[in-house]
Amino acid sequence: QVQLVESGGGLVQAGGSLNLSCAASGSISSIDAMGWYRQAPGKQRELVAAITSGGSTNYPNSVKGRFTASRDNAKNTVNLQMNSLKSEDTAVYYCHALIRRTGYTAQFQYWGQGTQVTVSS
Repeated sequence: QVQLVESGGGLVQAGGSLNLSCAASGSISSIDAMGWYRQAPGKQRELVAAITSGGSTNYPNSVKGRFTASRDNAKNTVNLQMNSLKSEDTAVYYCHALIRRTGYTAQFQYWGQGTQVTVSS
């Protein structure tokens, strides 16, 4: 079994910062892309940050320059540093990873349980 466990999140005032962390555990052979998605009430889940095993990152324009993803390949963790938060950043944030399990050749998608981020204006 593979699990993604998130930590961080909470309530912050507009302009503030939060850091989200996610740790993957279980029978993991390798992890390709890791990242973060978010889903606000009534909206579709959207990508906010993706990072490859080599450290290349991708952000949508809505968070570029404010959010920074980083990962520790040895620890199978990914972080999301969120600065200059806005009320529109309020959402449930989900950790995501493409993982190859031990003994398997195919990769599978895994999701964390989600963590609430609320930005008050």
